[in-house]
Order: sequence, then structure tokens, then C-alpha cells
Amino acid sequence: MRTTTFGSQGPEVGAVGLGCMGMTWAYDLRNRDDEASVRVIRQALDLGVTLIDTADIYGPYDNEEVVGAALAGPYRERAFLATKVGLVPGTEGKRVANDGRPEHVRRAIDESLRRLGTDHVDLYQLHRVDPEVPIEETWGALAEAVRAGKARRIGLSEVTVEQIERAQEVHPVASVQNELSLWTRDSLAEVLPYTEARGIAFLPFSPLGRGFLTGGISSFDELPEDDFRRSLPRFQQDALKANLALVAKVKEVAARAGATPAQVALAWVLAQGRYVLPIPGTRTPRYLVDNAAAVDVVLSAADLAELDALPAPTGERY
Repeated sequence: MRTTTFGSQGPEVGAVGLGCMGMTWAYDLRNRDDEASVRVIRQALDLGVTLIDTADIYGPYDNEEVVGAALAGPYRERAFLATKVGLVPGTEGKRVANDGRPEHVRRAIDESLRRLGTDHVDLYQLHRVDPEVPIEETWGALAEAVRAGKARRIGLSEVTVEQIERAQEVHPVASVQNELSLWTRDSLAEVLPYTEARGIAFLPFSPLGRGFLTGGISSFDELPEDDFRRSLPRFQQDALKANLALVAKVKEVAARAGATPAQVALAWVLAQGRYVLPIPGTRTPRYLVDNAAAVDVVLSAADLAELDALPAPTGERY
């Protein structure tokens, strides 16, 4: 795979990463297969997909164990390993809750390292800013992990420019992980230009629109009963039908480019900046290969303009 640098100061990594959330959380858990997921992660490394992204909340907690099993032995040194802190299981019907207290961060990094079977992570990320805790306090605790050698660098997720600037006053921000895809473009207005100008890596999560932009979902009823997308506005039946028009246009461009819709969606994301490093998730070998090959898809100026002109999707993100 073509490689890139992790921001302007980071090491060389594959130009597309692997998000591991769906291996144990959120998507079609009836077909969960941890052994198959281990094989997919190792196959990713063989393909040059070196950034492996997880989080303590995924599962919760057992996603890191699956990733740790996959990276045991010689595999660990081949991976750029990223995990996250700041979300905990929710109560009273809430899926998750925030916890940005410094004492939680200090405890969580040790627990993550134990589950991952390593003495450090290459990237430790604040999953969400806790509105009840000043970001400077939370970020300071993540910076402690760097000074202790438990994390090589630290990043933020789902943040604004103002939050990045506040964190930067405490410790350098190595990366920002916000959602970015053909149907979620909010970060293009301010956050991505800010990170690009400062050489901060930008890691788009859900770059395939939670699978919708691949063209594999045509009806709400196709979603498994335990799939969290059933609760998302854009996947409700009326909204989903309207959003199929976006997929149709992606398919048109894909046919001209001799690529799959997923590859076109990823190629568009990759074209948004020098330091953009998408992390599509999958637990299927065929889709992993498909996603990795997106780095070789060349979209013309006309293709990009056509995709840029796509209307906003019907429905909010959450």
C-alpha cells in the first residue's frame, strides 16, 4: 500500500487504516467471530494497513482484547496502535457516558495496555470531551501518559477548533478523529483546514457512511435486529430511501473509474487533504482488500466536482 506520514511530524503509516469497533460492538453482533477478526487484523498488516484503531468503550472493553490477541508476538511492532479513553458504559438507558476526569484517564491507560498486551500505544485519544471537566485537565492526564512512556503521542476525537486550541496550550495535538464522508462534511468548514495548516493528522471515522455508501444497504429491514444503525435518523426507512440517491451517484462515478462504490467514497475522503488518513471498519477479508485498494483509485477533477456537488443527506447523524 502507498504510505504517508502521520501528520507532518509522525512516522510512516499506510494511507488507509483499519477501524476495529464493528468487530465487537454496534454492528450485527449475532455474527461476531473473534478468531476471524484476529485474522482480518493480521491480514491488514500484510496489506500495509498499519494504523489499527480501537477504544476501551468498544464492547465495552473486549475490542481491545481482540486487537491485543491479533497483535501478539511479532505483529505488534508492525502496527501503529491507537486506542481511546473518555467514554464509559451509560446508565438509565444511555448507551455511553462521558468521563474525562484525570483519575479515570490515569487508570484507563493501564487497563487498556493490559488488555492490548503491550507496554505502550502509538496513539492515545480522548474519545469525547467531557462537558463537566475542563479539557485542559483531561488533556493534561493524557500528556502524563506520554511522559510516562505509555503513549507515543495523543489525539482528540469529535472536537471543534476551539477545543483543539485549548488542548494545544497544554500538549501538542498529534491527531484529530472526526467523522468525515460524502454524507458527513461538517469538518471541511473549519476543523480540517485547521489541522492541515498545522500538520495535524486527521483520521476520518465512518468514511463509508457506516456502510451506507458502499451500496450494500437498500432498506431499513436489511439491518440486523441488534444493529445500532436502526436507531440513527439517516437509516430510518423514509430517510434511507431519499439517501439512496447519493449512493446512485457514487455508483455512477465508480462505474466510470473502474472501482467499487466503497473505493470511490474512500478516494474522495483521501483527496480532502495531505494528512487525511481514513479508518474504515470491516471484519470481512474481501472488504478489507477492497478498502485497501482505494489508495490506487484516481478520481478526475470532474469526478471530484460531481461528488462535491452531492446534496446533504436526509436526517441527522444521531
